[in-house]
Parts: sequence; C-alpha cells; structure tokens
Amino acid sequence: MPTALRIGPYRFFFYSNEGAEPPHIHVQRDKALAKFWLDTGELAKSRHFAAHELTEISGLVETHQAALLEAWNEHYHG
Repeated sequence: MPTALRIGPYRFFFYSNEGAEPPHIHVQRDKALAKFWLDTGELAKSRHFAAHELTEISGLVETHQAALLEAWNEHYHG
C-alpha cells in the first residue's frame, strides 16, 4: 500500500493491485476510510467519516490532485 501523501491525521494511499481501475486515492484516518476518483475529485465511497470531514478531505484531494495523479502514474506506469 504505497502512501502518496500524509496531511495531519490523513494518509493518502493506493493499493498496488488496483491499476486496472481509473486513478483514485484512498484516504484513511484511524478506522475511517474513503475513496476519491482523481480525475473528477468525486467521492467514490466512504466509511466512518463525518460529512464535514469528507468536505475537508475533498478539498485536500483537489489541492493535491496533480501530485496524487503523478504518484499514481509513477507507481502503475513507471
């Protein structure tokens, strides 16, 4: 599970076996987990995050979208 970014309590990562899916990032804080599509920044799914926290995380995904896409492409496409 390569970690692409850490901001505060959030870890942004992807699973190594998900290269066939469109680019996306998983975000974890403790037992809470969310998945965002990197091309649109939309929330794909979440578990145990409050709505206000998802709004904050969505903003972080948008702010760091280029770096997260670069990490995805580097990992899956070398």
